[in-house]
Amino acid sequence: MSQTEYPILPLTDTLTNLPAEYPTNVQDQITQILTTTPINRLVVLDDDPTGTQTCHNISVLTVWDIPTLTVEFRSQTPGFFILTNSRALPPTQASALIHEICTNVAQAAKITNQKVDIVLRGDSTLRGHFPLEPDVAQSVFGPADGVILAPFFFQGGRFTIDDVHYVVEGERLVPAGMTQFAKDATFGYKSSNLRDYVAEKAGSGRFTEGQVCSVTIEEIRIGGPEAVCEKLLAVPVGGVIIVNAAAESDMDVFVAGLLLAESKGKHFLYRTGAAFVSTRLGIRSKPPISAAELLLPSPRTTGGLIIAGSYVPKTTAQLKVLTDRRCATGKLAVMEMKVEELIASPESAALAVRRVVLETEASLRDGMDTLVMTSRRLVTGDDELASLEIGTLVAEALVGVLRGIEVRPRFIIAKKGGITSSDAATKGLNIKRATVVGQAAPGVPLWRCNEETSRHRGVPFVVFPGNVGGEETLCELVEAWS
Repeated sequence: MSQTEYPILPLTDTLTNLPAEYPTNVQDQITQILTTTPINRLVVLDDDPTGTQTCHNISVLTVWDIPTLTVEFRSQTPGFFILTNSRALPPTQASALIHEICTNVAQAAKITNQKVDIVLRGDSTLRGHFPLEPDVAQSVFGPADGVILAPFFFQGGRFTIDDVHYVVEGERLVPAGMTQFAKDATFGYKSSNLRDYVAEKAGSGRFTEGQVCSVTIEEIRIGGPEAVCEKLLAVPVGGVIIVNAAAESDMDVFVAGLLLAESKGKHFLYRTGAAFVSTRLGIRSKPPISAAELLLPSPRTTGGLIIAGSYVPKTTAQLKVLTDRRCATGKLAVMEMKVEELIASPESAALAVRRVVLETEASLRDGMDTLVMTSRRLVTGDDELASLEIGTLVAEALVGVLRGIEVRPRFIIAKKGGITSSDAATKGLNIKRATVVGQAAPGVPLWRCNEETSRHRGVPFVVFPGNVGGEETLCELVEAWS
C-alpha cells in the first residue's frame, strides 16, 4: 500500500490558522448530562499503566476476577481502569486476555444490573493491538454502532488535524508516521493519516471507504456539540470514526456531542488516548501534586528509587539530564544493568539482579536517591515477537530488582517502558487496586496503594511515560521530591 507523505508543519502557525476554539466551555454540560442521564458505566481497559495520566480520584485494578469487579461496580465512581498490559503480549495472548476480561466485566455488570461502555485505552502514538482489541470486545458485548478512534493527548503533544496525527517535537508538528514511534520493533506502522492507518492495520478489505469517517475540527469548533451529535447519528454502522482535536476544548465539545448521541440510542466502542477518558468521566484537570501535599518524611530517612527501562529518545535524554545534574553533586547513585547480561541466560540475569538489589538497598539506606536503569543501547530481535521477548526479559529483571528491595523508598518512579511500569505495579509491588491521586507532572500519573497486601504500602508510585515531558521534567520531579 503506497503511503502519502505529509509535511512537517510549524506548530504555532498551524494552530493559529485553525478556526477559533468553540466559544462556550462545555464542561458544565458534560457534568449535567453525566449526572442527570442514565449514561453507562465506563470501564477502561488500559494496555499499559499510563492511561491514567489525565485522571484523579479514580481506581485502577490490576486483577479482574468477578468478585473484585462486582465490588468496583457497586462503588459510586463513574468508571474505573483495568490494567491489562496487553501491549506486552503477542496477538494470540492479547486476544485471549481481552476476551477473559470483557467476559468477567459483562458478568459483573449483569450481577449489579448496570450497563457498560468499554474504552480500549491505547498509546497516543498509535502503537498497540488495533483493530484486534476492539474486535475481541465486540465479540463479547455485541457489535457497536462504530469504533471511535481518538488518540489526541494534549499534554503529550499529540494532535489530529485533517485526519493526520501529529507529534509535537519542539516547535514542529511531525506526522506520526515519520517519528521514532512508527519504527517500533513490535507495533510499527507507516501511515500518518488515520484513515490510512486504519486500512494499514485492519487490511484493505475490512472497511469500505464510506465506513471510515471523521469529525473535523471545523465541525467541532463551529458547530459545537449539536453538530458532533448530528454527525455521530448519521455515521454508517460498523465503521470507524476519527476524532480530530488540537486543543482540550475540542475533546470537551466532542464528548458533549457524543453523550447527546448516546442519549438518543447510539452505542460506540472506544479506542483512544488518555484525554478522552478523563473528559468522558467528567474529570477536570488540576495542577500537579507537590512534594508538600504528599507529606513525604522530613527529614528524609531513605532515598527515592527510580527504575528506567524505556528506550525512546526522550527517556534517554531525560536520564542524561538527571544523571548529569544529580551525580555531579553526589545526590544520585546509578546502577546500570547491561541488557546483554539479562538476556544471555537465566543464571546471568539472576546474578545481575542480586548484585543490583544489594547495591540499591545500601544506597537507599544511606538516604541516596538511586537510579536503576538498563544500558541505553537498544537490543532487538530478528522479528516483532523476538523483540517483544527481549523486552519481557528486561522487564522481568527490573521487576526482580524491585521485588528484592526490602528498604522502603521515599518514592518510586517507574520510567517506562509500558511493560516495566505495569510489571513494577503488579509483580514488583503486588498492587491489586490503587487510587490515581493525580499527576506528579503534566501527563505523569501518581498512584497510591494502601492495601495491606501491597509492598511498600503508601509509598508514592509515579508511572512516568517514556515519551512525556521535556528533557528536564524527570530531573525536576526528583529534585522537588528530594
